[in-house]
Formats: sequence, structure tokens, C-alpha cells
Amino acid sequence: MLTFLTDALNNSFNMFWEILWALILGFGISAIIQAVISRKEMAALLPNSSPRSLAIASGLGAASSSCSYASVAIARSIFKKGGDFTAAIIFEFASTNLVVELGIIMAILLGWQFTLAEFIGGPLMIIFLAILFRIFLKKKMIDQAREQANKGLQGLMEGHAQMDMSVSEGSFLKRIFSGKGITSTSHYFVMDWVSVWRDIALGLIIAGALAAWVPDSFWESLFFSQSGFFAKIWGPAIGPLVAVISFVCSIGNVPLAVVLWNGGISFGGVISFIFADLIILPILNIYRKYYGLKMSLFLLATSYVAMVVSGIAIEFLFEVIGLTPARRTLQTIGAIGISLNYTTVLNILFLIIGVGMLIRFIRTGGVSMLKMMNKPEMTDHDHHDHHDHQG
Repeated sequence: MLTFLTDALNNSFNMFWEILWALILGFGISAIIQAVISRKEMAALLPNSSPRSLAIASGLGAASSSCSYASVAIARSIFKKGGDFTAAIIFEFASTNLVVELGIIMAILLGWQFTLAEFIGGPLMIIFLAILFRIFLKKKMIDQAREQANKGLQGLMEGHAQMDMSVSEGSFLKRIFSGKGITSTSHYFVMDWVSVWRDIALGLIIAGALAAWVPDSFWESLFFSQSGFFAKIWGPAIGPLVAVISFVCSIGNVPLAVVLWNGGISFGGVISFIFADLIILPILNIYRKYYGLKMSLFLLATSYVAMVVSGIAIEFLFEVIGLTPARRTLQTIGAIGISLNYTTVLNILFLIIGVGMLIRFIRTGGVSMLKMMNKPEMTDHDHHDHHDHQG
């Protein structure tokens, strides 16, 4: 039993060590983007479900935090302030599937083909979801959802979702390198870490345990790995269902995707699994609180269909152009350990940068902001108090 536990923890730590520098880099880039792009005008920019509004929603989502809970809270805030419901949900999906940190981690743990598939499949899923909304979403459902949203029932990370610490004065580079810009970047950087570290840790632990304890024969049977064409359809269909019961969201599901890929799920199945972080059980419960049971079931059904269809499309598209990876066993699951190589050097360098961000965060009043991350609402006074600390 002790050996099994040791193997699981060893697998988890190996994956963590392999992606540590990439996590810091990804969150750093995300923090810089958030520091120079304001959330204040989002509702005004998303007045309807026109292609232009949905494209803006996707862009704003890609420039936002990758925390699934925060993105769900931001989407409700947009909707409550008069933004279009479809555009708000599209923003939400873009913020968890088109962010830079996700692409970097996928490239490290899975390979560049998966990153490319994610950034092709993500827009496809958004298009399919928008089409489903256009066909099946009725005005009465939206009105009922708005009535429920206005009740203000609390989800998770709502304070974090409403914090706008962006800098708007000056040119792009001036905003980034100004004192306020550096402070804002450090605050977004640390708060994004705080908001997703549980999901990352849980994903690594579950992935390490599954890699150590579950035999390949189980996964091969579950995914019908030897069934040819059927496996290519079944993988995208079952991938989101595995995600629903995993309780892991944000980028924490990427280590789990490694286990599934090693176990025999299809290429498109991996992509649909990663797409599905917004239909895990805790988030479905938040949908119920935010928009009511009927709308939460609607979001589950339409999201699932869009994820499956996108996964199947990616499966066959990449097969046709010859980009589906042939290798099944990824190096990050196994006894790699720490050695003096590029990974260790990069981890040390980026840890130094991360510590610098943390020091800046602490010295500029960031600790007090952490206490607000799970508050249901933030007032303008809260925002002004925070900006007074920046410099």
C-alpha cells in the first residue's frame, strides 16, 4: 500500500515539476493582459448575440483569468448589467479554453498537436454553441434566467471576478511598465494562482493516483481503444462525461488528460474532455443558483453537444491532415525526477520571478484583497480603496 501511495505522489510531483515554469509564465502573461484590458465596459461591448459581439466576447475571454469559477461569475455579472446572455456564456467558454496558460501547459504535458487542436477546436465549439443557442434558446428562458440572476445568490470567486485592477492611462508599453502596471500585474498574478491552485493540485493528485493504480486494460475497455472508427466517435462522447464527475476544472484537468491519452482515449476525446471543465458538477450547481434549474440543464445539454461535435470534428480533421500524434506513452507520467536540465533551470528562473511578483503583491496591499475574493459583491468603494494602494 505504501508503494502504491509513493508511486502516486511521485507521478504527481513529476508532472508538477515538469510544468512549474510554464504555469508561472502562463499566469504572468495572463496577468499582464488583464492589467491593461479593463473589465468595466464588458456589458456595453456585448449588447447582443451578433457575430461581432460573440467575436468580442471570445477575445475578452481569451484575455481574462483561466479560473473557471471566476469566469462563470464574470459571465453572470455581464448578464446582470444588461449584456447579452449568449455573449456572456461565450465569454465564459473562451476564458477557460482559449487562454495562453492552458496552451502552454498542454504543449508541455501533451504535445504541440494538442495545443493546436485546442485553439482550433475552441472557436469551433463556440460557433456550435452559438448556433445551438440561436435555435433553442427562447426569450422566456432568458427572462427567467435574468430574474434568477438578479437574486444575487452566491457562487465562488465572485469578488475576484469583479475586481478590475487594470491600468488605462498611456500607451500599451507604458501601462505594462509603469508602477501601477507592475502592481496590477502582480495582483492579477497572485490572485489567479490563489483561485486555481486547488484545481491544479487536485488534478495532479488524481492524475498521479490514476496513473499508478488503474491498469491500462481498464482504460482500453472504457474507451474501446481497439475499436477503430467507433473509438473515434466514442472518445469525444465519453470525454466530457468523465470530466463532469472529476470535479477538476481550469487547467487542472490537463494532467488528467495525460492519463486518459495514455490509457487509450481518442485524440478528439482528449480535446472534448478538456473543453468540459465548465460542466463539472460544482459548476452545474452554480449555474442552478445563478440562472435556475431549467437554464442549468439547458447549458449542460447544449455545452455537451457542442463539446462532442467539436471533439469529433478535431478527431477527423487532424487525421486527414496527418497531425494526430502516434505516440501514446508521455514522458511526464513516470519516474523522471529532478535533474540538472533545462526544466530545472527554467523552474529556478521563473520561481525567482514569481517570488518577486509575490513580494510586490504583499507590499502594495494585496493581502487585504485576498479576503474579498469570495465576497458576493464588490462596490465601487472597494475598487477605489484598492487602487489607492497601487503605485
